[in-house]
Amino acid sequence: MLKTTSLRRMILVGSLLFAANGLAIGQSAKNPGHSKVFAGGKPVLWHQVDVARQDTYLGPGGTAMQPDLSKIMFVKKETGGGYSTKYRIKDGSGNTWVAKIGKEAQSETAAVRLFSALGFYTDINYLVPSLTIPGVGTFSNVRLEARPDDVKRDGVWQWGHTPFENTPQMKALMMMMAFVNNWDMKSANNVILREDGLAKYAISDLGATFGKTGSNPLPIFWRIGRTRNDPKGYAKTRLVSGVSDYKVRVVFNGKNRSRMHDFSKEDARWLADLLLQLSDNQIRDIFRAANYSSGDIHTLTKAVKSRIAELDRAASDRRIAGAR
Repeated sequence: MLKTTSLRRMILVGSLLFAANGLAIGQSAKNPGHSKVFAGGKPVLWHQVDVARQDTYLGPGGTAMQPDLSKIMFVKKETGGGYSTKYRIKDGSGNTWVAKIGKEAQSETAAVRLFSALGFYTDINYLVPSLTIPGVGTFSNVRLEARPDDVKRDGVWQWGHTPFENTPQMKALMMMMAFVNNWDMKSANNVILREDGLAKYAISDLGATFGKTGSNPLPIFWRIGRTRNDPKGYAKTRLVSGVSDYKVRVVFNGKNRSRMHDFSKEDARWLADLLLQLSDNQIRDIFRAANYSSGDIHTLTKAVKSRIAELDRAASDRRIAGAR
């Protein structure tokens, strides 16, 4: 009798484990963007930093990760499409970099420094004013993005399918897409960086920033008027389109636009409080690091400060009437 009871218990436990495993597999199949979330490290999107003490000139790599330009070796041309031409190279210390050539190099270098200074995870990059790649050519304003041996790039993460949905941190990251006018907000530009037991959710391509977002929210037509790395165009745009008793609406005509409408005043306050910690010098250094001209640095610094003020006012709005 005891043996029979024990056998029944074993069968019951086994059935429950099988059912639970089947449920997990079914959920992963229905939500492929979520299937790797907990594999190989704790998922993280943001970490608290002392914003006012961040080095926005050298960025997340600091002095330690600066490329050794004493010798450059061409490895291969990167494939996979995208707006910019990219080459994989090795520097004088044998470290691997992806060199991005063209218009997005400056804007991406600046955007990475802004996001990193707020505590969001990013790739490590630097802007090189002039770089000769043997056998390829000499280029101006080249973005070098690090490929450290101890950091594994483990595929993409999808907007709307993360462990961080509806958190202040995810809402802030989404608002930052509007803040820098990143109209190319597609999941293919996202990456999971696995390092030190963490699965860091980062944006891997922030090149389509600091320009004008699309001029029309309608499908296809939103492409009209959009620009990248366009300081004067960026300065002519705004961040906040309206405020209601509970919500803050942002201006955004780009990919994944349907996700960019549900921001509470608390969300806006959380991000504004981070941005307000940046000093004028830090903001200028963001653009100095990207080798912008003195005129463009002034234009972009003024525009960023204006957007911070916009968000701060919207988050502090005490109105109780409907949206304006």
